[in-house]
Amino acid sequence: MAQRLSLKLMASGTTMALRSRRISAKSLEDDGVRTSEGLGEEYGRSVSNGKVDADYVINKKIQLKQKAEQMKNDLLRQIDSHFNHFVDNLIDESTTLDSSIPPFISASTTKEHAVMANRHARAPPEKGKHFMSRRSLLDELFQVNHIRTIYHMFIALLILFIVSTLVMDFIDEGRLVLDFDLLVYAFGRFPIVISTWLCMFLSTLLVPYGLFLQWASGYQATKHRVLRTLFFGALFVLFQTLGLWAAPLYTVIHFHLPPASRFIVILEQVRLMMKAHSFIRENFSTVAVNSEKNGDMLPAPQFSHYLYFLFAPTLIYRDSYPRNPTIRWSYVATKFAQVLGCLFYAYYIFMRLCIPLFRNISREPFSLKVLVLCIFNSILPGVLVLFLAFFAFLHCWLNAFAEMLRFADRMFYKDWWNSTSFANYYRTWNVVVHDWLYYYAYKDFLWLFTHRFRAAAMLSVFTVSAVVHEYVLAVCFGFFYPVLFCLFMCFGMAFNFVLHDRRKGPVWNVLMWTSLFLGQGMIVCLYSQEWYAHQHCPLTNPSFLELLKPRSWTCRLHS
Repeated sequence: MAQRLSLKLMASGTTMALRSRRISAKSLEDDGVRTSEGLGEEYGRSVSNGKVDADYVINKKIQLKQKAEQMKNDLLRQIDSHFNHFVDNLIDESTTLDSSIPPFISASTTKEHAVMANRHARAPPEKGKHFMSRRSLLDELFQVNHIRTIYHMFIALLILFIVSTLVMDFIDEGRLVLDFDLLVYAFGRFPIVISTWLCMFLSTLLVPYGLFLQWASGYQATKHRVLRTLFFGALFVLFQTLGLWAAPLYTVIHFHLPPASRFIVILEQVRLMMKAHSFIRENFSTVAVNSEKNGDMLPAPQFSHYLYFLFAPTLIYRDSYPRNPTIRWSYVATKFAQVLGCLFYAYYIFMRLCIPLFRNISREPFSLKVLVLCIFNSILPGVLVLFLAFFAFLHCWLNAFAEMLRFADRMFYKDWWNSTSFANYYRTWNVVVHDWLYYYAYKDFLWLFTHRFRAAAMLSVFTVSAVVHEYVLAVCFGFFYPVLFCLFMCFGMAFNFVLHDRRKGPVWNVLMWTSLFLGQGMIVCLYSQEWYAHQHCPLTNPSFLELLKPRSWTCRLHS
């Protein structure tokens, strides 16, 4: 089946490439004929008294040659784009195919071999993600004028937000207000953030690498490999729990960091924990499998490779990645400038669309009408913040670091906006995190419990993702209000099975976008209500149950 799929995809890719080549060649021939005809006419007009303007003819020939070179480069780019698309589809399809089993093997033998294959299918790193040199999708799309115009429309909208804010401040205050109080508050106590990050990074750099070297150095000679593995595994889990989870969490709560500063610490905490797990998981598999097969001790991974991995925009460890030959510093500066622009964009969205809506909402009597209007009024800012988070982090921030590190695989996301199912949306929205969940949560679950529990493996992945998302929001906002968890586990799971990959057509894409818009409106509305309820109705010495109970449900009773 895999061979037929490969041949079919290869044939389709070759056909597209040849078709584009024929079209480009035909257009080149037509342009050459038209240019030649024009050259002949000009040549005829340039004849005067039997003399020919030789310089004019030479210039025309040079222009024709330059045009041919340009069309040649366009043709090569089209062929390269088609080939990359063909290879990406081939790899994506091949990684999802199960190993084919010959039909002449008996049922009992097939079952035994399947169980053994499942036990060892996930061990070698080469069975996992394949990295290759490719650009981010938006970088390619922004070369099209029509797509770049949409980007310009968002810039125009930002300008309108800035102008409207300045005008309203001038009317209310009688002067221009440029103090950015919200940004200053959100990113407050930044020296504590920097020192906390340095401690987390240095501990992640030294402790997992040192534990792995100690485990691997005596793994080959010891007779108690299982006990040795369990001992060092327990030390690694202890480091993850105390060093990377409890210590930063205590710092965030003890120093009362503001929301944006908390986001930086907690997101870096999650990222470093995932990277440390990937480093141990991949190298443990390599050492264990090689010792069982060959009895030889592989050389330990180099410290420089691990250091590079901690900064690289991927959560899957490899000893080497595809690299670009040069660094485009102008590209890096542009991406960081776009991140800064998105930050100010979000500031003006909150100032113009969110704060005026939610500042006094807790003082109004609760009704279903108020809740419904709140949700629908929150859709626009929620969707804009979603777009900004995607563009600023998944495109600009990751591409900037990838460029500085010459990291060539830039597929941090796919065309999630074209999804006709939530299953495809979850796979394409954030490829970096999806790869980690797929290989270390989903595939390892199947490796432990065989392929009979695919539904349970998918449920475990959803649960892990929902818990981590809700943990980040709870710590950063300073309250527990599991709106995102409920949306993720209830509606997300339901839509994943109802809007599956067999749903095709524009209707399903419209339904996916409608559900996404409504979900963003609910998240922004409910979390904003809870935030202002905590500001308007603070509790002194709250009990544990009062901490779990949403404050927005009862705040109006005390106002």
